[in-house]
Order: sequence, then structure tokens, then C-alpha cells
Amino acid sequence: MNQRPAKDQGQELLSIGAFAARARLSPKALRLYDRLGLLAPAHVDEASGYRYYRTGQIERARTVALLRRLDMPLAGIAEMVELDGERAARSLDAYWAGIEERLAGQRTLARYLRGRLSGRNAELYATFEVKTVDVPERYVLSETRHVSAHELPAWIGGSAERLERAAEERCGGLAAPHFVVYHADVSEESDGPAESCVPVVDADAARAWAADQGRATDAKVRVEPAHRLAYTRITKAQVAYPQIIAAFDAVEAWAAEQGLSLAGPCREVYFTDWPSAGPEDEVCDVAFPVTGP
Repeated sequence: MNQRPAKDQGQELLSIGAFAARARLSPKALRLYDRLGLLAPAHVDEASGYRYYRTGQIERARTVALLRRLDMPLAGIAEMVELDGERAARSLDAYWAGIEERLAGQRTLARYLRGRLSGRNAELYATFEVKTVDVPERYVLSETRHVSAHELPAWIGGSAERLERAAEERCGGLAAPHFVVYHADVSEESDGPAESCVPVVDADAARAWAADQGRATDAKVRVEPAHRLAYTRITKAQVAYPQIIAAFDAVEAWAAEQGLSLAGPCREVYFTDWPSAGPEDEVCDVAFPVTGP
């Protein structure tokens, strides 16, 4: 026999069917929410296994359903439904801001791909002015790390700070701007590795510093051979994906047109203070080492 209390915490108890009708959901959805830990029944009959819900759970059930329609991760939903009104609203604002940022990036990527697929690459690349520069041999302090795309910005900033501090304190200062070499693709599917580098003034001091580090850090010292770079200068706004991919493609296409061969992995050279730069300020060169006429 079905034995259940008429009320729970002073509220009427409804069968799963009646509760589903009141919440405008299906019993199947309610069973899923229970299984996922998002909305547990107030009472489960031990003999029959029937689920019963309090009338006060109706609002939570509707909220969970709406948040799922926003494709919010289950962990985020579980956290949000436990917050009070204002904190829950702020949490939703933060989540939605992230969604809009991702959609903006995908929208830009779609425009970029449309240009590539339609064969209008030349129009796309024409927005980038490509030049070459000869770079002398130099010693660099470097850190190499396997890192995914979402981890990359924090690692670049952190490694630059560590290496530039060592260059200033131990190696006579910086001989040229900080740069990052991509030895393999860095994306959500591939983790490089990438190498963060700081050219230094005093090679002997750099070697001594590296010996002091031993195996305690990822940092090392190496010689960067003299080379020629084909590069284009981009703004802070253009560093965002996929604009920066278009810049690399433009350099690569220009080099091929000039009869130059790529002689090493692509790199980014940062020559200004990133945090203080505005969206239209030039902040970075994207480049390839090249050889040829």
C-alpha cells in the first residue's frame, strides 16, 4: 500500500504526475533531474518507489528546466539554484557574458572561413602589411610548456614576467622584446609545446643563472641563431582568434609569393605593455623565420 505523509515541511505533497503538470515538465524530466542531483523528491515511498514533491519545489523545477535550455553545465545549475536571488542573477550574468563572448568569436571565425572557402584569401590577406627584418644571434632565457589554448594567455604573461625579472636582475637586462615560439599547434585539441623567450644582454651571466637554476624550474638558456623574419604587425584587437590566424596565413602566403621558404616555427613578438594597450594599439608581430632570395 502507498504510505506517504500528506505534507512535508508544512507543504502539500504531490505525486510525480501532479507535480510535473504543475511545473509544466514531464515525469521523465523530473526523474532525470533527480538522477543528476538537481531536484530530489521530498519523499520516496519505500514500498512502491513512488516519488512525491513539495509544492515549494515547483519554482526550482522550472528554473532548472530553463537553465538547461541555456546549455548551462549541470555543475553550474546545481550551484546557481542554491544561491539567493541577487547572487543567482549575477551568476547568470557572468555565464551569459561568457556565452556571448564565445558566440562573438565563432561569428568572427565564420566570416573568416567564409572568405577562405569562397576563395577570397587575397582580399583577406591584403589587410596585413608584411615586411622582413634580420635578427642577429643572441642568447635567450626560455620556458617551454605544453599548454592548451585557454591556458595560453595566463602562461604567456606569467612566463614573460618571470623571465624578464631574471633578465633584469641577473643577465644585464633585455636585449630585445619577449617572444613566443610555437613548436606545434596550440588549440583546445593540441597543447604545443610553446616556448616563451627573452633575449638578454649578458650571455655569461645568463649561463651562470641557468646553472644556478638547475632542475628547479622549466627555465633554460639557449642560443638563438641569426635569422631573417617575415612579419606583420597587428593590433591588440587582432590578437584575438581567428584574426591572428589570418595574420599568420598572410605572412605565410606573402613569403611564398616572394619565393621565400619557411625556416622555422611561427612566433609572436610582444613589444609593448599589454595591459595598458587599447584595442587599436599595435602590440605584437606575428612572424616566420625565412630563407631565400
